[in-house]
Amino acid sequence: MRGHHRYELAQFEIDTETESKSEKIRWCISCKEEYITIDIGMCMECYHEASEKKEELEREIEDLKAKLAFLRVCSPLNHTDVVLIASSDSTIPIPAHKAILVNRSPVFKSILEKENEDTVTPEATIQIDDVSYAALRAFLNYLYTAETCFDDQLAFDVLVLAEKYEVKHLKTECEKFLVSKLNWDNSVTSYAFGHKYNAKHLVEASLTLITKNMNKLTDREEYIELFEKDPCLVVKIYEAYFVKCIKMLQ
Repeated sequence: MRGHHRYELAQFEIDTETESKSEKIRWCISCKEEYITIDIGMCMECYHEASEKKEELEREIEDLKAKLAFLRVCSPLNHTDVVLIASSDSTIPIPAHKAILVNRSPVFKSILEKENEDTVTPEATIQIDDVSYAALRAFLNYLYTAETCFDDQLAFDVLVLAEKYEVKHLKTECEKFLVSKLNWDNSVTSYAFGHKYNAKHLVEASLTLITKNMNKLTDREEYIELFEKDPCLVVKIYEAYFVKCIKMLQ
């Protein structure tokens, strides 16, 4: 009998060990590979990959929400039409709706709702200074659709309009585009432009690229021009570089 009990006890220990092991070994629902970890349904590699995709999707959702909020018209379309003209080509007027301009831009809202005949002519025509027809057209297209379609130079010009008329969502889109096109050849120009039009993301990205190539900076014509026009910005570059060096030494 004692031997029988010892056999049952040994069998119980084997079964417990087997059960415990089976609880630790699982199959990933994503890659179908075997893994041993906590019960999350997938291996850690697939788990981290899924987390990254989730974060990416959440960012896309936030961008779509921002577009939807931007496109929502807060007041009824009860304004009369208005014509905008680019100063560089006054022969091609661009028709628009006051309601759209008023709801997209606080600056246009101020202009169009003012009872000032010197600001808005009786023909409801507004001339936009220092802008090309293409830039104004792209700017207005965004006000209606929240979609961008431009090349590098046009993105600079449209960002200027977005800053001037306080269309923050468009300015953000322009900055994203310009940062994606950033390289060593246009880094100094982009840095100076970003400072002039308060494009902080573009300034930071440009500054990061510049400080990585400080040994080549003084050879660039753009650097010499910047030093002559705005030496304070050059000082900021060296300040950022020294801070970076100090952090590396710590």
